[in-house]
Amino acid sequence: MGMKPSDYFLLTAAFLSFLLSVSLWFLVHHDAGIFVGLWVPSILTFGGYVKSLKRIN
Repeated sequence: MGMKPSDYFLLTAAFLSFLLSVSLWFLVHHDAGIFVGLWVPSILTFGGYVKSLKRIN
């Protein structure tokens, strides 16, 4: 079971949101950085959920 293109997409989205979060934290506003930082686990959890649904069906 290798990684599929959708897995790479989700990991890329999580990594980009992490980079955006760090940038916002240091350059713009701390609260905005924290808000965007919360997207990372949400994106990864969503990806895990979708993967588990595919395994069931």
